[in-house]
Amino acid sequence: MTTPATPSGPATPSALARAEALYEAGRYEQAGELAARHLAEDPEDADALTLLARCRHRAGDHTTALAAVEQALRAEPELVMAHLMRTQILLALKRYGDAEAAAHRSVQLAPQFWGSHYAMGTALAATAEAGGGRDRARLAAAYEAARTAVALGPEEDAAHFLVGLTAQRRGDHATARRAYETTLRLNPQSSEAHNNLSLVRLRRRWFRRGAWTQAAEGFVASAALDLTDRKARFNLEAMAWGTAAGARWVALVGFLASAIGSAPVRTGATGADAILPLALGAAVLVGAWGGWAVWMARRVPPRLRRPLLLVARNCRPVLAMAAAVALLGLYSAVSMALWSFDAGVVAGLGTPLFWAVVLTYWISRSALNRRLPKD
Repeated sequence: MTTPATPSGPATPSALARAEALYEAGRYEQAGELAARHLAEDPEDADALTLLARCRHRAGDHTTALAAVEQALRAEPELVMAHLMRTQILLALKRYGDAEAAAHRSVQLAPQFWGSHYAMGTALAATAEAGGGRDRARLAAAYEAARTAVALGPEEDAAHFLVGLTAQRRGDHATARRAYETTLRLNPQSSEAHNNLSLVRLRRRWFRRGAWTQAAEGFVASAALDLTDRKARFNLEAMAWGTAAGARWVALVGFLASAIGSAPVRTGATGADAILPLALGAAVLVGAWGGWAVWMARRVPPRLRRPLLLVARNCRPVLAMAAAVALLGLYSAVSMALWSFDAGVVAGLGTPLFWAVVLTYWISRSALNRRLPKD
């Protein structure tokens, strides 16, 4: 959850201002040390305590962060930033009910501040997601809170992203697409928006020309912007696996074409009875693989091939599926070219390779699903 900025409070000491600058630069440990040093002199400074909580939260120490922000609220119960920070920490601790209460309090204190409604929407969406997405009423409330945040902060990319996220979970993919596109217009560096927009586009890949390519480009952009984003990487792996798995139909058609086309000549037929089926089988085999190659060349432009190959070579389910398809395709080509092979040898090789493709599809698909990030 993005931390929204809040209206400035009283003038802060220069040490605290430096700590804030370090935090904004992503140097959370140093910012926390400076905030702690300031708190040694002024232990009841609510702004410093809230900043320390933000630093600890970023470091993954949610328990310490919660203690710091609650101390800040004891010192200044109506500090909106502290309530917003408490919402984030409670969500990280999976205390969804308490997070909703904290967000609700921020709305009460600052009803005209976009960040309060953003926090409310985020807490509601997280609670609905934790329940398996079945709480439609809470998800609808999250969507409305996100829309309110956008109305109050139309230039805040985080608010637009939340509209997209909640709309996507409700099945309103057209609204989600527009919201993610607005997010990227305001913040082209949003890896989450690139990833989620690509997921929306992928749903239309069979009905909208270029949707698959646009989705792949979005996943590549997301992975490049955030090297720790496991979701974007998994989505690229899924696309690479889908490409290999889709080729299995070409391999199976080629296998049948080679088997049927070469059968007459292998069983002793001569003349037109042998040549015509063989030529027809070869034409189907070459046409199937040639058509697939042309289609993939148009679907996967050069700028996407390297990222997909880099992802594929480190993903065993993709490699297994590609290997099974390649072996069956190679066998089909060889069996057509060397039609004088003994029929028993041909059948002995072809049948296991055929079933290997079928079994590899299901086994590799299951293995790929196990790689899905849990968070």
